[in-house]
Amino acid sequence: MSNIVVIGAGLAGMSAAYELREFLGKGHDITVIGDSDRFSFNPSNPWVAVGWRKPGDITLQAGDHLSKKGIGFRADGVAKIEADAHRVHTGGGEILPYDYLLICTGPKLAFDEVPGSGPDGHTLSVCTTPHAQHAWDAYQEFLKAPGPIVVGAMAGASCFGPAYEFAMILDADLRKRKLRDKVPMTFVTSEPYIGHMGLGGVGDSKGLMESEMRQRHIKWITNAKVKDVIAGEMHVVEHDDSAQPVKEHALKFSYSMMLPAFRGVDAVAAVEGLCNPRGFVLVDSHQRSPKFPKIFAAGVCVAIPPVEVTPIPTGAPKTGFMIESMVTTIVRNIEAELKGEPATFEGTWNAVCLADMGDTGAAFVALPQIPPRNVTWTKIGKWVHVAKIAFEKYFLYKMRNGTSEPIYEKYVLSALGIERLK
Repeated sequence: MSNIVVIGAGLAGMSAAYELREFLGKGHDITVIGDSDRFSFNPSNPWVAVGWRKPGDITLQAGDHLSKKGIGFRADGVAKIEADAHRVHTGGGEILPYDYLLICTGPKLAFDEVPGSGPDGHTLSVCTTPHAQHAWDAYQEFLKAPGPIVVGAMAGASCFGPAYEFAMILDADLRKRKLRDKVPMTFVTSEPYIGHMGLGGVGDSKGLMESEMRQRHIKWITNAKVKDVIAGEMHVVEHDDSAQPVKEHALKFSYSMMLPAFRGVDAVAAVEGLCNPRGFVLVDSHQRSPKFPKIFAAGVCVAIPPVEVTPIPTGAPKTGFMIESMVTTIVRNIEAELKGEPATFEGTWNAVCLADMGDTGAAFVALPQIPPRNVTWTKIGKWVHVAKIAFEKYFLYKMRNGTSEPIYEKYVLSALGIERLK
């Protein structure tokens, strides 16, 4: 019998726990350690921030559902990892030994890298459901006295989709409320152009996304680095393609949501030889740490190099389909080792993203993520908005019922008419 510990109770961690139980059976102990007692479907956070969802609609008690599959759960987080001794120290002071450790923590949000940013400063966030609830509270106050809005992503950000989503969702919501004419909106991004997405563009994403933003009267500033934020004003430095400053902007705002750069969480980043300088876990093609062969990692915490060098730093996104593939890779390799077989399974780091725009949406497909690609396209249509809602329902069903069903592969790719590519 093996003892398997999973750190993180998000999309990667919960999926990994269910898939481990299904493939390994009941003869092994599996424990998930989260930093709260709830699983949250973070892709729906932009909807929470405008009141289209309530937190209770997209969250569930992780321990209650994991226990139905005989999976242990702790909500006290991780304070320390002793990789050489194969032990994890929880935030509550317990020491858990492991035969295999899966790191699925997600990121630490680096608001501190831009003075005055973040929910404790002067900008809002949709990175977590509590942040999205705070953004909704602020939005209700904003609606009483509408003014300029600034939305976007800071230098070093790697998850641009929610920034585009939130700008478009705000536009759609304000139009429904007959308030859009009172709200100038500016999109500020570290991307070298609109539609870059941290992927070097996907198909005609540049032209399509620029057109969409023009139609919605959203101005933009690219190659942008936010210097600092004070109450009601963001100081942004625009750069040219050689990374030289060309213009400074003092953007007034009554409401602002800016995605931060990510770092690895402290307990993981502190393990010498496990991570890159930003604290993301280094893995090989089997999702295994090269230095610690009993440690695997999946999700946002994994170190992936940028698709290309950009004037202002941008990171590579980790989409749901990629996370599912990482999880399956880990489970199949652990299963093989427990059977005494070589752990040779390799996943696919492909990018498939459904981005909601309030009343329409955009689907991005980059197979593989790093060019040149076998498949690359972007499509915009109301069907994407409907598909995103359906996907939310499918994934929450999966979390409630403990199935390891690969939702992206089974539903999203098939809906897009795309076969799985290895």
